[in-house]
Amino acid sequence: MAESAAPSPTVPPPQPEGLNSALARNIRALHARHLREERRARPGDRMAAAITAFTGSMTFVYVHLAILAGWIAANAGIFPQAPRFDPTFVILATAASVEAIFLSTFVLISQNRAAKAADRRADLDLQINLLTEHEVTRLIGLVTEIADRLGVAEGRDPALRELERDVAPEAVLDTLAATEEGTP
Repeated sequence: MAESAAPSPTVPPPQPEGLNSALARNIRALHARHLREERRARPGDRMAAAITAFTGSMTFVYVHLAILAGWIAANAGIFPQAPRFDPTFVILATAASVEAIFLSTFVLISQNRAAKAADRRADLDLQINLLTEHEVTRLIGLVTEIADRLGVAEGRDPALRELERDVAPEAVLDTLAATEEGTP
């Protein structure tokens, strides 16, 4: 005879109703900063971003397909009532080349702006990580001291002494550079 399952002594953790207040504040602050940066962007940068956004859309593809199909149809004689204004398609090729030059420039401008924003975010991440590392290092020292006073054996683990040392980012960067150059 099968035993009936006893009710579990555990329950799933409660699901939060919303975001942590600090997280919600951070989201609002970062969104506000993004809006401020967008408003402070130079008109040329805003124009390049708008052009890049449009040229990276399917609407742009459809408009170009329609123009290209119409141009070819008119100049190939598919529509006899339409005048042939570019029978050798030289004007089409020239227009496409000029357009490609400008579009690639707009894309590069937008990419440069995005790269600067990514660099700022990477700097922020680095600073937060360094601060967190410093705080954790201090907490390890505090917990180790508490463990020593309470007589907890794990507090005497030699590995903790290594973890209590602050990380020097410049030393890490120097070591990484030396490793990339092939010198230990």
